[in-house]
Amino acid sequence: MTRNPWFETVAEAQRRAKRRLPYMVYGALVAGSERGRTIRNNTDAFGELGFAPRVAGHHAQRDLSTTVMGVETSMPVLISPTGVQAVHPDGEVAVARAAANRGVIMGLSSFASKPVEEVAEANPNVFFQMYWSGDRDAMVQRMDRARRAGAKALIATLDWSFSNGRDWGSPMIPDRIDLKTAVKLAPGVLPHPGWLWRFAKTGRIPDLTTPNLAPPGGTAPTFFGAYGEWMQTPPPTWEDVAWLRKEWDGPFMLKGVTRVDDARKAVDAGVTAISVSNHGGNNLDTTPATIRVLPSIAEAVGDQIEVLLDGGIRRGGDVAKALALGARAVLIGRAYLWGLAANGQAGVENVLDIMRGGLDSAVLGLGHTSVRDLSPADLVIPPDFRLTLGGGAVPDTPAG
Repeated sequence: MTRNPWFETVAEAQRRAKRRLPYMVYGALVAGSERGRTIRNNTDAFGELGFAPRVAGHHAQRDLSTTVMGVETSMPVLISPTGVQAVHPDGEVAVARAAANRGVIMGLSSFASKPVEEVAEANPNVFFQMYWSGDRDAMVQRMDRARRAGAKALIATLDWSFSNGRDWGSPMIPDRIDLKTAVKLAPGVLPHPGWLWRFAKTGRIPDLTTPNLAPPGGTAPTFFGAYGEWMQTPPPTWEDVAWLRKEWDGPFMLKGVTRVDDARKAVDAGVTAISVSNHGGNNLDTTPATIRVLPSIAEAVGDQIEVLLDGGIRRGGDVAKALALGARAVLIGRAYLWGLAANGQAGVENVLDIMRGGLDSAVLGLGHTSVRDLSPADLVIPPDFRLTLGGGAVPDTPAG
């Protein structure tokens, strides 16, 4: 009897992904640095917030749509850019198609396994993500290519200080797949014939290159080759951020902000939006959950730029809580990757439907007609839940 491919929660998608993926691939998705405190805090913090529902006066019609940096989306959930997706042979193209079918924006990593041209063809509402990597000429070339492909915004991710080492061990990820590597990985791969069969049917092996970082007329670097360039590039200054923003000359999001003072500097640099993010727990471990620092940042700069959040979103109720505390929208990462692993494009669509259903239920139960009506009054917020990093006028629990 064939298992029903539909799943009702992101937790079930994760369980199926764990069963279906080789341990090293699944381990790369779970990730999290050092002790993994931040990745757990990101999700656990949402559970500390409660709802204050209404008993009557609900609305039969509810509007979940919004815009992010001028681009329409059917709900305030975006696909967060994630690196090489070896969980499925169609990778980012499958994700882009799923996002297009559900009317949401696709974030594409510069470290993706599929070229921006193919992804933009599958979903014209693409935001292209870049790291501060290589020299300025290389970065301009990458931006120009994304612009020609039709990318509607740029996401600059700056919040990774190359933390490494996990208490539970890091997965072995090869630089490239060749015969010798395939033999070495066989014990971890052969127990997962379904994953292997997906790639076998396409006649391709998992591609660990980064085509969006290929120089004009050149070959795409491997993931670790690209990672090495990134590590060796001197970190950017705020002047560099302003330069990057000017060179793009379009909607521009800075991803990785957790401090009020950094949010204000981002405004000064001319950004269109920021994402309150700690790189999904993959940066400095013990960084606070993003939902805790969101309110102070939204209150400090939310009237000047758009404020988004990523980190720990696993259900539509989490989306509602983020919006109530000042986010315009959220970005999801692991959730859709688990859906992709569980059931390809349909699995990603399944995850987006879960998010939509949970968000709609929250808007209904709280007595609103639109996601734009959500506010802190809809939540039960424990004392000392909020944190303010980097100063600010909000009298929250100080830190940093």
